[in-house]
Amino acid sequence: MPPPPPLGRGRRRAAQAFDAALDDAELGAARAALAQGRWQPTRILLARTGDDWDRRGHRVTVLAQEQHTAAWTREWLLAEPDSTDAAVLLAVAQAERALRGKEKPDRAREACRTAAALVPADPTPLLGLLLLERALGTQDAVVRVFEQVRARYPDHHHAHHLLVARLAERRADAGPDPLHEAYDFAAWAAEQAPADSPLAILPVVAHAERYRVLAAAGFEPADPAASRHWTGRRARQVMKAAFDWWLEWEHEGHPRRLVDLNYLAHAKVCEDRGAEAAALFHRIGDHPTPQPWSYPDRDPYAAFRAARDRALGTA
Repeated sequence: MPPPPPLGRGRRRAAQAFDAALDDAELGAARAALAQGRWQPTRILLARTGDDWDRRGHRVTVLAQEQHTAAWTREWLLAEPDSTDAAVLLAVAQAERALRGKEKPDRAREACRTAAALVPADPTPLLGLLLLERALGTQDAVVRVFEQVRARYPDHHHAHHLLVARLAERRADAGPDPLHEAYDFAAWAAEQAPADSPLAILPVVAHAERYRVLAAAGFEPADPAASRHWTGRRARQVMKAAFDWWLEWEHEGHPRRLVDLNYLAHAKVCEDRGAEAAALFHRIGDHPTPQPWSYPDRDPYAAFRAARDRALGTA
């Protein structure tokens, strides 16, 4: 049985600033119960989530990030050995542990593949594998696992974000390239998705990820608002198309919409479109995300607060 989680003030402050659960109150409650060793609320939550794959992926990955999830999920599997939900959660938790250096990556990979075989329609265990390969694997491995996720659910939101972030890192030393493959992939994904798909925001994500890479390599300034990365004709077209899509199709119920809104607000701040940024900050409320406010190497909460206060006129 794992020990209780630490309750230091630093942990509480960080939790107040960034909560991976975003505005999913049911997820937050299940996560808190699981941290105390009560896995039954997680069992109920995942059963209720069903085959809403974006929501299931969001909930499983957030639960998997908690320090003692793997241990408590093993307790769940002892009680219910045939639970595929428990098997999937344990596999993704092992992937998260491998990312923290607490698990052997090959063991986590095998756990994700085994769980994927148990639930042939569910992309979630493959999402766990993609998280691992995005950080530790080769480019070919990342693309291969992405295609496996996409074969199960073509519009998987999180998987597309992970691939764009990895593609953006290719040829970092070559400098700015308006025809970079990260842009091409994001544009293709947005075009092939249904009209109401939040993948319409993916080109904005690609732009931010390329800024992260270029700034780290010294090709862009460390202050994104001082960069011309968002002011070119193509960049402005991308930002306008994404903002127009949001105005027409905003999805209040999508589990990761706040991730998209943070990317879009960040872009509007960098584009110096204060009124549009303000509208987005109102929608974001108290749910900032670390990315892209941390790019390239900034205090994300301070960057978010400063940008929001400027846009809302409260600085």
